[in-house]
Amino acid sequence: MSQTSHRVHGLAGDDLEPDWPALTLDELVALSMDYPMLAPPLAISWHSPRPLSAAALVRHGQGTVFVKRHHHSVRSIRSLDTEHRFMHHLRSRGIPIPGLLTDTIGRTAVQAGDWVYEVYQAITGDVYREAFSWSPLDNLQHAHTAGCMLGKLHNASEGFDGHDRGTHILVARSDLILAPDPLKELEKQFPERPALRDYLQERPWRDQLRTALEPWHARAHRGLAGKPTLWTHGDWHVSNLGWSGGGANARITSVFDFGLAAPTFALFDLATAIERNAIAWLALDEPGAAHLDIALALIEGYRQSRPLPASDIALLADLLPIVHVDFALSEVEYFQAITGAPSHADVAYETFLCGHAAWFHTAEGAALLAAIRQFAGIS
Repeated sequence: MSQTSHRVHGLAGDDLEPDWPALTLDELVALSMDYPMLAPPLAISWHSPRPLSAAALVRHGQGTVFVKRHHHSVRSIRSLDTEHRFMHHLRSRGIPIPGLLTDTIGRTAVQAGDWVYEVYQAITGDVYREAFSWSPLDNLQHAHTAGCMLGKLHNASEGFDGHDRGTHILVARSDLILAPDPLKELEKQFPERPALRDYLQERPWRDQLRTALEPWHARAHRGLAGKPTLWTHGDWHVSNLGWSGGGANARITSVFDFGLAAPTFALFDLATAIERNAIAWLALDEPGAAHLDIALALIEGYRQSRPLPASDIALLADLLPIVHVDFALSEVEYFQAITGAPSHADVAYETFLCGHAAWFHTAEGAALLAAIRQFAGIS
C-alpha cells in the first residue's frame, strides 16, 4: 500500500482506503525506461480519487502526463489495445480525445509484473475531476453540451469494428438487456464467471433480478429489436469531460476515460448519461433527487447532433431503470473475485443493482420516466 494519505471515492459517497496502492515515484522512474519522455526529475502533482485503478498527474522535464495503472486481472494488454483503437478511431473523426503516448517500440499499454500501464497527454479544464460518478449535474447548459457531444461521438463511432473486450469485469456491456431471457443469459455466463455465480447462489437472485428487471425489460427488449450495435463510451458523466471553463457557455475540450467502453447500442449510452448525471443516487432520501431538467437537456442536446425520433426517446423511459444491471453485476464480480471485498459486493448488488431499479417505482422515479415520455410526445 502507498505511503501517501491518498483516499478514493467509496460506493456510498464516502472516502475510503484505496483497493490499489497509489502510484509511486519509484515505479514511475522504472516506467521511464519504456517512456523516455518521462525522464527524471519526476513529481506526482495529483492522485486520482477514482477507486477502480490507480492514476496520477505526473510532472516531468517537458510537461505533465496522466499515468493510469491497472492490475492485470482487471485489464489485459489485449483489452486495452481494443480500447485504444476505439479512441484512435474517434480521434481520427474529430472527437477531442487526449493523445496516448507510445513506448520505445510503439505500444500504448505496457505490462510490468502484475501491473499494466497507460500514459496520456494531460488534459486541461478538468472542472469536475473531484465529482463522484453518481453525483448529479446542476448546470443545464453543460448538460445540453454534454448531450450534443455524445451524439457527435456516436456519429464518429460508426464503422468501428473492434473485437469484444474479452472480459465482463468493469465493462459496460448490455448482454442481459438485449437477451430475450436475461436470467437464462446470466446462467449461461456462470462457467466463465464462477465468483459471480458463487455470490449469487447465496441469495434468491432469480427472484431479485426478475423484480429488478420487471416491468421494464420486456418493453425495452421489444423496442431495441433491430437496433444496430455501436461501440459506446459507457460512463458518460461530466467528470469524464474536459471543459473550457466552469461557465454556462463552456465548450468541451476533451473526452476521456474509455475504460468501460464496449459494443452496445446508442440509446444505452444516452440512458447511462441520464442515469449518471440527472439522479442524486447518493441522496435519495432527500427531496429533489430526480433532476428532470438535466435529463431533458441531455436528450435535447443529443438530438442536436444525431437523429433521435420520438419512439427512441420514449424507449429511454423503459431502458433507464435497467441500463445499469450488467455493469452492476460486473462490479459484484470485481469485488468478489478481484479485491476480495464481499461488503462492497453487497453494496454493488443490493444498493446499485436492486436499489437503483427499485427507485424508479417511487414517485420521483416514476415522475422522471413520465417526463421523458411526455417529452417524446411533444417532440
